[in-house]
Amino acid sequence: MNRPDYIEQRDNGYWILGTRVSLDSVVYRFFEGLSPETIQADCFPTLTLDQVYGAISYYLTNRAEIDRYLRESDEDYEAFRQRNRAEYPEAHRRLDAMLEETPTARS
Repeated sequence: MNRPDYIEQRDNGYWILGTRVSLDSVVYRFFEGLSPETIQADCFPTLTLDQVYGAISYYLTNRAEIDRYLRESDEDYEAFRQRNRAEYPEAHRRLDAMLEETPTARS
């Protein structure tokens, strides 16, 4: 039986084969408790359900490697965010002020 490949490595990341959807984005929705069906229908309708299951299966099979990759990506992003805030303090001050003024959704 020939198992299809669902994940490819490119641009220093993991991607659903032949798409612009990152493995990270599917895995984080999975962490949020969304079902594969919901991930496919509501989050990534360009993916097939088979691709979503394949991505989750890839993650579960390679959990230590992908968890390490996710941690490193988060650390890289946080470092980038801090550098960006230091380089453009005025833009971030205005953005923070706008975010504080935005009303929260009412129940």
